[in-house]
Amino acid sequence: MTDLVVQRPEGLYCPPGDFYIDPWRPVDRAVITHAHADHARPGHGHYLAAAAGEGMLRARLGAIRLQALAYGERIVHHGVTVSLHPAGHVLGSAQVRLEHEGRVWVASGDYKVAADRTCAPFEPVRCDVFITESTFGLPIYRWRPDAELDAEINAWWAANAQAGRASVIACYSFGKAQRLLAGLDATIGPIVVHGAVEPLNAAYRAAGVHLPDTLAAPSLTDKAAIGRCLVLCPPSAAASPWLRRFGDCATAFASGWMQVRGQRRRGGWDRGFVVSDHADWPGLHAAIDATGASRVIVTHGSVPVMVRVLQERGLQAGAFQTEYGDDALDAPAAAEPSA
Repeated sequence: MTDLVVQRPEGLYCPPGDFYIDPWRPVDRAVITHAHADHARPGHGHYLAAAAGEGMLRARLGAIRLQALAYGERIVHHGVTVSLHPAGHVLGSAQVRLEHEGRVWVASGDYKVAADRTCAPFEPVRCDVFITESTFGLPIYRWRPDAELDAEINAWWAANAQAGRASVIACYSFGKAQRLLAGLDATIGPIVVHGAVEPLNAAYRAAGVHLPDTLAAPSLTDKAAIGRCLVLCPPSAAASPWLRRFGDCATAFASGWMQVRGQRRRGGWDRGFVVSDHADWPGLHAAIDATGASRVIVTHGSVPVMVRVLQERGLQAGAFQTEYGDDALDAPAAAEPSA
């Protein structure tokens, strides 16, 4: 019996349904798990995605032919029942459930099992085969609760503000920036966001996510206010002349990669905050266990390690070769993956 999802040069393909999931080459029909640039690309004839992510997809891809589906809503295409379920990764992120002739497959896209104020929580979906990411698929990656992270960031910002230094956090514009914003104490000082971040903030606010007020960099001219501000910007902006307007500032990078201290030193950051929109090592295994799947296919990240560990646990495990992002620290703002 043909697998419900196979590899093709264009991306992950569902043969009975004749559509792709997060394809990296232009195709006629694409099911999109979320709006990060490595999963949602321009040029497809027809897009299907979660309704919660519609605004974000349109903000990033412009005028596309998009069919929005509520979480849990089912449609049938060429005999394949398709539904989308929260992935907990970013606003509108979804897992794709496929059912055909009694078989159920789930493609996770990217996901996070920890609670997040800015998107719907991860929903385990029972299936026979689970296609999982493994971005942080090593035992060293274990995340702290958001409350601890928020307190750490706000204390760093407050100390810098008292010393009259702006605080700059480099982070990915979509997902990470909004998650950090939701935990900031706006009484410490003004919050400034880069021009790549604000349109995405608008999409979050339009979806009902509460974020504190933010300013564009040119609107902040008072020297004292600049010395108390916190700035969120893409990594590329933090390495450009754009940053000079904030004078002698303290810099930080927010990413799961900051779990490894050498990453902070190599980037020249004053501080590294360990925060990720992906599942950590325990989260990956908890998510896989919750599906009840006997077969697991790993798409990107620490693939060999995850496949070996799953096989040692008695699961049938393998891998798909994909072109999803590798979460490089210096990803350009226009095409940055998530971390």
